Amino acid sequence: MMLTINNKQYNQDFDSDMPILWALRDVLGLTGTKYGCGIGQCGACTILIDDRPVRSCSLPIKFAEGKKILTIEGMEESPYHSLQEAWVKEQVPQCGYCQSGQLMSALALLKANPNPTESEILEAMQGNICRCGTYPRILKALNSVIEKSEV
Repeated sequence: MMLTINNKQYNQDFDSDMPILWALRDVLGLTGTKYGCGIGQCGACTILIDDRPVRSCSLPIKFAEGKKILTIEGMEESPYHSLQEAWVKEQVPQCGYCQSGQLMSALALLKANPNPTESEILEAMQGNICRCGTYPRILKALNSVIEKSEV
């Protein structure tokens, strides 16, 4: 199976029903995407497939073949690094476990809508659970990027 992940080609034999998360973490060593709930509810495993956020823990790898996959590792090497910098500046993470999924959802939002309203931000981010309650800082970080139009 040929996969494009973070603009790199991977030709690997996978069980076609293996969740994308396990292919990323266990087979390819891309451990930035986290396992949270295993049922696609918490958002910790969020990645982008063709610029759309998906829960990688519950989506079989067969659905990613021929599509462009972006993980948190690929975000570091992209023009969207300013979003990560805003996360650091606003001290968003506490435990940090959900943050790769939070960042990927934020990136998907900004790619689709570079100037979202607060209600559009809240709607786009509602599928990502943060047990530490850093939602106000997430909103502040997103707004700082939007104001600078850096994405």
